[in-house]
Amino acid sequence: MFRNQSLKFQGICCIIMAAFFFSLMSLFVRLSGDLPVMEKAFFRNAVAAIVALVMLLRAEEGFRPGKGNLPFLVLRSVFGTAGIVANFYAIDHMAISDANMLNKLSPFFAIIMSYFLLKEKAGRKEWAAVAAAFAGALLVIKPSFSAGAVPSLVGVLGGFSAGVAYTFVRLLGKKGERGPVIVFFFSTFSTLFVLPFMIADFEPMTMQQFFLLLGAGAAAAGGQLSITAAYSKAPAREISVFDYSQILFAALLGFLVLGELPDVYSFIGYIVIIAAAVWRAKAS
Repeated sequence: MFRNQSLKFQGICCIIMAAFFFSLMSLFVRLSGDLPVMEKAFFRNAVAAIVALVMLLRAEEGFRPGKGNLPFLVLRSVFGTAGIVANFYAIDHMAISDANMLNKLSPFFAIIMSYFLLKEKAGRKEWAAVAAAFAGALLVIKPSFSAGAVPSLVGVLGGFSAGVAYTFVRLLGKKGERGPVIVFFFSTFSTLFVLPFMIADFEPMTMQQFFLLLGAGAAAAGGQLSITAAYSKAPAREISVFDYSQILFAALLGFLVLGELPDVYSFIGYIVIIAAAVWRAKAS
């Protein structure tokens, strides 16, 4: 019992840390300017792959995926790559706080997919908290059928893909797979996938843009390692709602650095989501 509570606390700390790193990544991506999405995604993944590789080289086990884990590593990487590309598109076309909010629909999808893939059943409190968070997300999305809604819809797709990817992270964690192996496989897979697209649509960058993308990759590596550790330590139904702390970090960074001020509906959505997270924590 005590060990489970300790792992849950560690998972919550890791997921909040990941939220900060990913919001910082979003800021660097936006500041890098009008570079192609695939070019930004390449740097984000390449840096994370290098960081994970260094960690693996220093470990005695090296890069040895667990028996039977390869198919799940591939699925985690496919959905994770789709989530990154969709999220970067949304970041380029929306306020970063709104783009991060839509990406943070991933806990909602993670809990659903955990039920189907892992047979981890969520209770009424978990469903109520996530449903409230999803309702808050609708205030940010402000659904419409206009062309201006495309970035929002792409953002939702990114949230779904990330949620599925994190479910496979949880599955791999339960099967004993090491975090650096998961991060390295995913980052390398994503880097190789986006490489042809980057070459085909490459745009020269300034030195400032180069260092901003390196910063985005470093922040992404920190976030990836943290989120992998989080979902390896505790079930999605117990910790995923804390992933919404990224909204706060993104909104604060967007305001302080970019001068972005979300509209009143977005603010109400943030309040609803944060309230759901707090209520879920107290109800545990």
